[in-house]
Amino acid sequence: MDGTDSPHLCFPNLNSSCRRLLRPPSETTLLYTLLVFVSLLTVTLNSLVIFSISHFRQLHTPTNTLLQSLAVSDLLLGLLVMPIEGLRYIETCWLLGRLMCALSPYLFYCLISSSLGHMVLISIIRYVTICDPLLHSSKITMTNVKICIFVCWTSSVLYNGLILMEHMGNPDRFSSCYGECVVVVSYIPGTVDLVVTFVAPCTVMAVLYMRVFLAALSQVRVIQSQAVSTNAKAAPTTRKTQRKAARTLGILIVVYLMCYCPYYYPVVAGEDTSTSLSYYSLVTWIMLLNSCLNPLIYALFYSWFRKAIKLVFTLRILQAHSQEVLVM
Repeated sequence: MDGTDSPHLCFPNLNSSCRRLLRPPSETTLLYTLLVFVSLLTVTLNSLVIFSISHFRQLHTPTNTLLQSLAVSDLLLGLLVMPIEGLRYIETCWLLGRLMCALSPYLFYCLISSSLGHMVLISIIRYVTICDPLLHSSKITMTNVKICIFVCWTSSVLYNGLILMEHMGNPDRFSSCYGECVVVVSYIPGTVDLVVTFVAPCTVMAVLYMRVFLAALSQVRVIQSQAVSTNAKAAPTTRKTQRKAARTLGILIVVYLMCYCPYYYPVVAGEDTSTSLSYYSLVTWIMLLNSCLNPLIYALFYSWFRKAIKLVFTLRILQAHSQEVLVM
């Protein structure tokens, strides 16, 4: 048998240690390189969103405050969760001890739930903005948005505390040896979690974005009918707007489904969700990648973000009164 395929102990000095599978050095180097790249990219993109909204006064709006809080959640996923999950997969052993075994899944679930909650809130704001524009200024205030953000974070902390209560109380209960951290969410709590953190948010987002899309199309038709009598060249611009609205809607929903559907496969298949599953690392990383894609989907579609990035990288933010620069 090849030495690289032979199992070795996670902790050679302990007879109760779990066995590990040593990877070839080239494979280990590649995996760590990918881990560092994805983590840094996630942290960098979300940091740009946070800094841009904080620095430029014109961006201090309720909607952008929500976007900034979402970026904080995704930044923490890239900074804290991705390295831990990468280490678990690459080393094939749990090297961080009992306390981290209890806390790291809780942190992971809290940040994922918070990120999902923020995306739902963003869809609600977009719905109110497009479908109820006359009442938008009275409903979407800075105070209301901050209250929603607080409720989102608090609910995530409390909800995931209930889901993972047994694990945090006894993180070793499913571990068969030292150097293993197994998190098991049984079928019933897993089913509840499927509804609360996937089916319900996905349904709300799909319904609201569809209504936004239909309302936008209705507004476009009105503009198009008015343009017929004044300027026949307005139609191509209208069709371009329709295509852009449809493309944005498709990207938002499809990326969300692609990132989160695989993670809930065990529940759909009638199984317990466990970190010991052979495909757990794959579905977890697919879900984590959504934190890297969020700033691209929710921010790069805005021209103000592109202008802000340009001002950051050209160091114009160091100039006096750069906070007052108009980026919208």
